[in-house]
Amino acid sequence: MFKAVLFDLDGTLLDIDMQQFLPHYFRQMVLMANSEGVADGHRLVEQVYKSTEIMIADKDPETTNEQAFMRDFFAATGWEEDPIKEFFNKFYAEGFPVLQKYSKPFAGIPQMMERLQARDIRVVIATNAVFPLTALKQRLAWAGLEHFEFELITSYEIMHFCKPHPEYYEEILDYLNVKAEECLMVGNDIGEDLPAGTIGMKTFLVENLLIDNGADYTPDWRGDLNAFYRFIESFK
Repeated sequence: MFKAVLFDLDGTLLDIDMQQFLPHYFRQMVLMANSEGVADGHRLVEQVYKSTEIMIADKDPETTNEQAFMRDFFAATGWEEDPIKEFFNKFYAEGFPVLQKYSKPFAGIPQMMERLQARDIRVVIATNAVFPLTALKQRLAWAGLEHFEFELITSYEIMHFCKPHPEYYEEILDYLNVKAEECLMVGNDIGEDLPAGTIGMKTFLVENLLIDNGADYTPDWRGDLNAFYRFIESFK
């Protein structure tokens, strides 16, 4: 049925409520920044948030999301780059892992992934490209997916667009060299995941941790994870 399946990560493959997770994430960053003495922790987090918004809005195809973030962050703060970048690396190595307790795996996700990959379906982790690869790999491990190989994980180091821009999905198509109608996008966020349908991808809305901010998109299919597990059994 499909040559490639694209999965959102948070709330789709991993049982995590990002509205609850992000305050813990930023709190941990503040504490670690202050303890490391690299910067004013509260100002650092405030600018991380602002520069992330700039990064999401940026649609320069010549600029990676990481480059867009760093350019705005250092222009706004005037801080030296090397110490801050070293801090971010240390945070994701030592601070981020302690946040696992604010998530839990969904039952059946590894088994579902095994079935898909056994059918030679190409799998993309199509999470919003606002985090470095290390943070995405850690969350994949929290979901029980650390041993799987994926065609692409959309980290901010390599992507040039973010959700909900259609260009984000077009960039994935270019990377895979497939047609939109050959792909299925699976996610729980109507406003971020269903725009894949505007370029011709089919979409499945996962309702376990549904995010509905009023965006006017209609999925091709919808249901909870158990419904999705049954759905993939129909793949030819």
